[in-house]
Amino acid sequence: MPARTQSRRSPQPDDGTRQLLQWGGSIVGAGVLAVILLETLLGGYSRTGASTNAGWFALIVALMCIPFGGMLLALGVAKWLRYRRIVRGDEKR
Repeated sequence: MPARTQSRRSPQPDDGTRQLLQWGGSIVGAGVLAVILLETLLGGYSRTGASTNAGWFALIVALMCIPFGGMLLALGVAKWLRYRRIVRGDEKR
């Protein structure tokens, strides 16, 4: 029987990177969806704010979701890049 060789790549640890990427992307997506709905169906907005009550709600959701989701997404990408750099650095040695 041939001997089994181990893969050079170790399995990715469960350090929360995947969850950060998933939740960050979904929260940013919800914010972008709120902006699209605000512009198309909910009357838009002007210098003084949204035109309708539902528009105000969509504006508030967008202003909460986009920055917070962006931070989660940026943290997830940074963790993923760090893990990738560590794995590639180990393979070169």
